[in-house]
Amino acid sequence: MYNIAVLGAGIIGVSTAINIQKQIPSARVKIISEKFGQETTSWGAGGLFRPTAKFIRGIPEETIRRWARMGWDFYSSLAVSDQAKESGMQIVSGYILTQTKVENPTYKDCVYSFHEVSRKSAEEMGFGHYKYVYLVTTVIAIVKDYLPWLFKRFKENGGETEQRRIDDLNELVGVYDLVVNCTGLGSRTLFGDTSIFPVRGQLLRVRAPWIKHFIYTEEDAYLIPNGDLLVVGGCRQENNFNLNIETSDREGILERCYKICPALKGAVIDHEWTGLRPTRFPIRIEKEVLQLKRGRLMVVHNYGHGANGISMSWGTSLDAAELVKDALLSAKL
Repeated sequence: MYNIAVLGAGIIGVSTAINIQKQIPSARVKIISEKFGQETTSWGAGGLFRPTAKFIRGIPEETIRRWARMGWDFYSSLAVSDQAKESGMQIVSGYILTQTKVENPTYKDCVYSFHEVSRKSAEEMGFGHYKYVYLVTTVIAIVKDYLPWLFKRFKENGGETEQRRIDDLNELVGVYDLVVNCTGLGSRTLFGDTSIFPVRGQLLRVRAPWIKHFIYTEEDAYLIPNGDLLVVGGCRQENNFNLNIETSDREGILERCYKICPALKGAVIDHEWTGLRPTRFPIRIEKEVLQLKRGRLMVVHNYGHGANGISMSWGTSLDAAELVKDALLSAKL
């Protein structure tokens, strides 16, 4: 029986832990993290399945499309199953507004539908100042439901959790056969990775039950239905570690979103959120062996997804779980 520790309790970490359980049923898998649930960055995500290659650099396009397809197969199957409500999967249609033609987006061959809206229809909906408007039917993962659902599956499979901060990898040597790093920004200090950086986001969740569709633009303005709430965002501020709610950002978000959706006016703010998207070019999915003071430690990395965390989490976790299996089998030979 292998002892495996997964560091990080966000969507990436829990998804990876579940897929390790599937790959190595006899393994004892424990998720270790300082933060769980609402304290994780994943909790605030809008959850729209719209993997975007421009936010993923240094990865072959065929790999990105494969990750997208694996994620879509998983999410869409949940969205039409009797697990849809509990898992937080919601089928939704909406509009992507751009000034440049979207030729062949990563998600085009995955989602239920993708087609360009006529100029007449775009103008009637108030989108006339955008050159291109696309109608897309996809899936949204409502994280406040999806993350607990993942944890439930993990624990039903025998998974364990431990809430604590790991400051020194030496404390894991000799205790675990392999460690999976899904710590995101924590990799800066724990693994010395200076390539990862934060992209700060701020958003609001409001009560606007009359808005049922999503709207997504290139200019940090988007609306995403999330169950009984509507996500209104956002901003992308590189290397900004500030987790405070900023009034100026809120005002900017609302101004941009009122412009694309005047119907938003009158919505009641339920709560606001900030988070730091852990971003790395490329996303790090690889195995390595560390020689530490107390001995040898096998590590598999899976982090740095940035704005594609939800969309890419399932696909990359499948690859990471394969690496775990390969690493353990290689060590055994």
